[in-house]
Amino acid sequence: MTTPFLRRLAAMSFAGLALAGLAGCQKTPVAFQGIDITGADYARQLNLTDADGQPRTLADFKGKVAVVFFGYTQCPDVCPTTLAEIAAVKKKLGEQGDKVVGVFVTVDPERDTAPVLKAYVNSFGPGFVALRGSVDQTKDVAREFKVFFAKVPGKADGSYTMDHTANSYVFDPQGRVRLAERYGAGAEALAQDVKALLEGA
Repeated sequence: MTTPFLRRLAAMSFAGLALAGLAGCQKTPVAFQGIDITGADYARQLNLTDADGQPRTLADFKGKVAVVFFGYTQCPDVCPTTLAEIAAVKKKLGEQGDKVVGVFVTVDPERDTAPVLKAYVNSFGPGFVALRGSVDQTKDVAREFKVFFAKVPGKADGSYTMDHTANSYVFDPQGRVRLAERYGAGAEALAQDVKALLEGA
């Protein structure tokens, strides 16, 4: 005969097992190498034209991990290093590398014409998209992504360089901004984060 006490004990045991089962179904938090900005209220809109004259938005990159970087083609170090690292990540991931796209947004649309941009990103291999807009459009997109850029006059008349934010933004296959990757962290760190997002982190 089952007593009230035994019935209560059985119910408590069942509840404990159910909670344990639920806990077992929860995903273990991923220790990303970059800064986790999941749910950020910025970096949500990107409406520019690619090097072939086609309008592009973030929705175009759904299904892939997109690494968005702001720079300019005459950048001496930060930009080529970052794009080379993205290319290295694509290669390192093998077949998964086809699901990674590097999105290069110029902060120097006056000099970075469509043909210049196309040649530049193509030099780093397949899987890159170059975007540009008017000066005002570029300012709007930079503001949306909390990216700083400014002209720095050079020594020769009319010459200049561009100061700009060096971080990259990483979007998961659902099109959500997830990470801000620091410049200089290296291809290995970026590859770990990209792989985790491709696997559903």
